[in-house]
Amino acid sequence: MNIQAEKALEILQSGTSSIVPLDAFIKKLNKNKPLHIKLGMDPTAPDLHLGHAIVLCKMRQFQDLGHNITFLIGDYTTRIGDPTGRSKARPPLTAEEIEKNAKTYFHQVTKILDPEKTTVRYNSEWLSQLTFADLIKLCAKVTVAQIIEREDFSKRLAEKTPISMHELLYPLMQGYDSVALEADVELGGTDQTFNLLMGRHLQEHYGQEPQCILTMPLLEGLDGVQKMSKSYGNYVGLWEPAETAYGKLMSVSDTLMWRYLLLLGNKLETEITTMQAAVAAGTLHPMKVKKDMAHLLVSRFWSTAEATKAQEQFESLFQKHDYSAATEVDCSLFIGSAVWIVDVLKHLGGVSSSSDAKRLIESKAVDVDQQTVTDFKTTITPQAGMIIKVGKHKIYKIK
Repeated sequence: MNIQAEKALEILQSGTSSIVPLDAFIKKLNKNKPLHIKLGMDPTAPDLHLGHAIVLCKMRQFQDLGHNITFLIGDYTTRIGDPTGRSKARPPLTAEEIEKNAKTYFHQVTKILDPEKTTVRYNSEWLSQLTFADLIKLCAKVTVAQIIEREDFSKRLAEKTPISMHELLYPLMQGYDSVALEADVELGGTDQTFNLLMGRHLQEHYGQEPQCILTMPLLEGLDGVQKMSKSYGNYVGLWEPAETAYGKLMSVSDTLMWRYLLLLGNKLETEITTMQAAVAAGTLHPMKVKKDMAHLLVSRFWSTAEATKAQEQFESLFQKHDYSAATEVDCSLFIGSAVWIVDVLKHLGGVSSSSDAKRLIESKAVDVDQQTVTDFKTTITPQAGMIIKVGKHKIYKIK
C-alpha cells in the first residue's frame, strides 16, 4: 500500500462503521486517481440536521482528497419512499413538495460540501426513462428471497403487516443509481447497508466493477439516547441560528461530546484518545473540550464569526448570568394580562407545540424570573424585562 493511499485510508476510515469490502477499497485507493463517490438523499423533508451531516462530512473528506463527488437527489425514488426502518408504507409526497424540498437540500449541503467541486444529479434523469420492459429486466437480476432478507421486510412479513409491491422496488432503484453513475464508492448510514449492497450486486450484473460501500454510524441526538431526529426534539438543525446551535451543543453530556468531535469535527480517533487521556489526568477540563467542540462545529457549519459571537453570548448568559445578551422578543400584546404559559412559550419561539411545552414543564426545564414552572396549566403576567428560560439553551427577555 503506497504512502498516499495509506494516509487517505487513515482519514477515511476514522469514524466509519464499515468499509465493504476493505481490500477492494484499498485497491481503489492504491490507484492514486480520482474515484467517483456517490451519496444519495431523498428529499422527504425540507430540513437537514447534524445527523445528516455525518455522512456529508465524510463526503467532504473524499472531496478534499481530490475525488469526484456526486450528490444525488432522489427526486424519483422519493415517489416511492425508502422503506428502511418503516413499519408501514410512507405516505406519498406531491411533485411540488419534492421539488421544494430538493431546492432546500442543495442550499443546506453547501454548508459542508464545496459547491464548486460538487456534481448534483437527480435520479429522475434515468429512472423516468426506464420502460416497463427495462423494469422487468432489472427485476430479473434479483430474487424475491434476496429482497425479503431485509430486516424491515422480514419483520413486517412476520407481523403480517402489508408490504406493497412498489416498496420492494426501492432497493433496486437505488442500486440502479450506482449503475447509472458508475460509482466507485457509495456512502450511507448503517441503516442503508442493504440498499448500498444492492448497488454492488446490480453493477456486477451490468458488467461494471462493483462499488465499495462506506457506512457511517447514526448520530445520537442531544439526549444521548435516541438517534437525532426532529420528531424526538433532540436535533441541531442546519437551518437554525448559530447561537441556537451553539447552545444546544453545549447541552450534550461529557460522554457524548467525544462522539460529536469524532463524527462531526474531523478529529481522528488518535486525537480523541489523546484528549481523553488529558481529561482523565486532570490537565484538560471537560468544559473547555465542550466549548471548543461547540465552537468548532458552529464554525464549520455556519462561520467562525458566528461561532465566536455565539460563544460570547453563551458565556454571558450561562456563566456570567448577564441577561443583556438574551434574545429579546416583543410581547406587547401580552403585557399586563394573565396568559397561559404555553402560549407565551410558543410566542417566544421556545417550543413548537403544546406537547413540546408539556414535556419541558414536566421535566422542570422552564423558568420564569428564576422560578421553575411545574404546572402545565400555569398562567403568567408578562412584564417588560421578564427573563424566561426554556430548556438548557434558550433564554428570552420580554420587551
